[in-house]
Amino acid sequence: MATLQSFALSSPLSNSLHKSCSSSAPLFTLHQSTRSSFNGRSLHLPRLRLPTITQNPCTRVPVIMMVQPKIQFIQGTDEQTIPDVRLTRSRDGTNGMAIFRFDQPSVFDSSGDVGDITGLYMIDEEGVLQSVDVNAKFVNGKPSGLEAKYIMRTPREWDRFMRFMERYSNANGLEFIKK
Repeated sequence: MATLQSFALSSPLSNSLHKSCSSSAPLFTLHQSTRSSFNGRSLHLPRLRLPTITQNPCTRVPVIMMVQPKIQFIQGTDEQTIPDVRLTRSRDGTNGMAIFRFDQPSVFDSSGDVGDITGLYMIDEEGVLQSVDVNAKFVNGKPSGLEAKYIMRTPREWDRFMRFMERYSNANGLEFIKK
C-alpha cells in the first residue's frame, strides 16, 4: 500500500521576506529538484525567472487602507442624507442605544431601482456595524423619513460605535452636543 506524503515548498518571495536584511545570503532561492518520499522519485521544477528588484528589499512601506465612513440601507448604495443621531446610555455605561433619524433620505429615490431596504449598515475602516431595526415614516401615503435604532449591549460595542461616529462626523461635518 502506497502512502502519499506532502512536502512544503516555499516561494522565492516568501523566502526573501523572511531573510534578514543584513545577511549576505542570496535574496532568492531557486529550487531545481527535490526528492519526495513517494517511490523515491524526483520532482523536477522549472527554473524561475524573477524580475530584478530595484527597490531596497529591507525598506518596508506601510499600506494604510482608508475607507470613507458611510451609512447604507441597501448594501452597496450609500445614503447621501446626513441623519440626526440621538444617543442614550445607561448610568453604569454597560449598554446604550443610538437613534438615527433621516428626513427625506436618498434611499427612497433609488430603492425601486436597486432593491429593498434590508437594514442599517454603518461602514468604516474597522468593518460594518449593522441593525435591522429600521422603520419608515409616511406622510399622506408617501415615505418621508427613516428611523433606525442601533443597540449597544456592552462597553466594547459602545466604544466601537463611538469610533465609527467620530469618523462619520468628521467626514460629514457633524458635531456632538451634550444635553
